[in-house]
Amino acid sequence: MPLSAAVLSELERIVGPRGLVATPEGRMTYECDMHTFYKGAPDVVVLPETTEQVAELVRLCRREHVALVPRGSGTGLIGGAMAPLGGVMVSLTRMNRILELDFENRSATVQPGLINLWLSQATREHGYYFAPDPSSQMVSSIGGNASTNAGGPHCLKYGITVNHVLGLELVTGAGEVLRVGGKVQDQPGYDLTGALVGSEGTLGLLTAVTVRLLHEPEGVKTLLASFSTIDNASETVSAIVGAGIIPAALEMIDEVVVRAIEEGIGAGYPKGAGAVLLIELDGPMAEIDEQSARIVEMCRSRAALEIRVAKDETERTLLWKGRKEAAGVFGRLSATWLLQDAVVPRSRLPQIMREVQAIAARHRLVIANVFHAGDGNLHPLILYNDLVPGELERAKAANDELLRACLAMGGSVTGEHGVGLDKASSMPFQFGEADLAFMARFRRVLDPDGIMNPGKLLPSHPACGEAFKPAAPRLPAGTWI
Repeated sequence: MPLSAAVLSELERIVGPRGLVATPEGRMTYECDMHTFYKGAPDVVVLPETTEQVAELVRLCRREHVALVPRGSGTGLIGGAMAPLGGVMVSLTRMNRILELDFENRSATVQPGLINLWLSQATREHGYYFAPDPSSQMVSSIGGNASTNAGGPHCLKYGITVNHVLGLELVTGAGEVLRVGGKVQDQPGYDLTGALVGSEGTLGLLTAVTVRLLHEPEGVKTLLASFSTIDNASETVSAIVGAGIIPAALEMIDEVVVRAIEEGIGAGYPKGAGAVLLIELDGPMAEIDEQSARIVEMCRSRAALEIRVAKDETERTLLWKGRKEAAGVFGRLSATWLLQDAVVPRSRLPQIMREVQAIAARHRLVIANVFHAGDGNLHPLILYNDLVPGELERAKAANDELLRACLAMGGSVTGEHGVGLDKASSMPFQFGEADLAFMARFRRVLDPDGIMNPGKLLPSHPACGEAFKPAAPRLPAGTWI
């Protein structure tokens, strides 16, 4: 049911006329995140600028029983920041200030809409940086990173976002302002900060995030190694990690994506190679040199075609530009695709990559790969043409087989993108009934009326309660969820 004029008037009173987007063309801008497969425009978008405004918005929506959907920069890949049931979308892009830099305690407190990269740019001259670096870090927000527990290439060594969030301020689904954690990593009692990171707005709206800052390393060395086959590259990854070396980043890019990157960006990757590894070491220079020499030997012993060390910061930046902007060249491969984010134990990487190729052949599809090989976090991109009858169905079947293969190897349905709408129905593949029921009950504690980002993260479950009766889904017919 559309929002009443009275509710719209109340929303405008809270955020002002500049903070309200109600036109059809304006709302269409917010109908999907970067995974455009899922679409659902909100009834209205509000752009608050203070915690008080956010709390007032939540209390209004709770009173009126209206769904609330949080949104950062909209760079997610899970159908998380879209509104399948309509309702009010809360865009936090105007809450983008750094509230405090505390170098003595190696921490920073920021508003949720602050762009990830801006924090490192603000701290670098003092010798510090913020480690989580999703490929979208130039445009994604720290609040969005915390909500989805985002990762990134350098999380292999330094951990994903939850390992860097020290404290949070949020407005719960009950409209209460809650502060958890602080400026130190270890807090007594239950780890509520850990539970809230990755909750995707289902427990509340983040209004401030306190994060850990790291010292800039003494040195950095970036290597590129190319191989004729994905198999050889996968075996090299297992050898490096098995030898006890944890690079800062260890990324794999297959032939299909290398070709697209070179045509779109020109990062200097060797065209024609079956797979490329991008390996980065950081830390004391003596340690880097010793580890680098061992890695070069491992690459050579597994038939590397070429091993190159970035000669300066310009070349290193270009190599990373190719990797981090890979998502931007997907359009050169296909207008339509499905993207997985499943994980396998890294020792199973060679096995799962052979399975990926077998699944692609079985379903007569192209599956492109660019992913965090070092921690077994796959990102197979299943390309299809929705104008070809039956091709979407084959892509969905391949996607399902991939996910089940990863879980059969002891993996997870997601490594860093989160669950959203995309993986909610897949959660029972990994979790039992009792686990999901517990999560649903926990959700009800902070969101008693079920208004916070409904339909995301958890599958429909009796423990979700009966209080919230959403309107009929507005997803277009045939949408796969």
